Amino acid sequence: MAEGDMRFLLVDGHSVIHAWPELRQLHVRAAKRYLAREGLLKRMRLLQDLTGERVVVVFDGRGGKVSDEREAEGVQVFYSDDSISADGVIERLAAKYAQQVTLRVCTGDGMVWETVGALGAGWISPETLAYEVQLAEGDLGRRL
Repeated sequence: MAEGDMRFLLVDGHSVIHAWPELRQLHVRAAKRYLAREGLLKRMRLLQDLTGERVVVVFDGRGGKVSDEREAEGVQVFYSDDSISADGVIERLAAKYAQQVTLRVCTGDGMVWETVGALGAGWISPETLAYEVQLAEGDLGRRL
């Protein structure tokens, strides 16, 4: 833990979408899949804004290279490529940054959380993330 005690949360996007019933319901219909991703990103923006923890969401993608986007609101989004899964991107990011910043990873994949734990990152389940989002939403409601 260094660099001004920066805190990051890496989120396995599809793992969370499949674990949260309201997002999973959207994702099963091909025409609504983008709504599941947007719903997750909206909640991650809120969490980031209220906690100060930087959020990075990683999705399985398609294409020739890993792509990286930063939204105007600051949530960073990675899409994996044909040669590496979202899990692989998460593991590489954890290997690179876990010793430099406070890093947590949210995934439902036991193999990934074992790997990132061995690299020095913390792990939370999609259910724990849902609880943290609920707390943040409640905090926002009290502030308003």
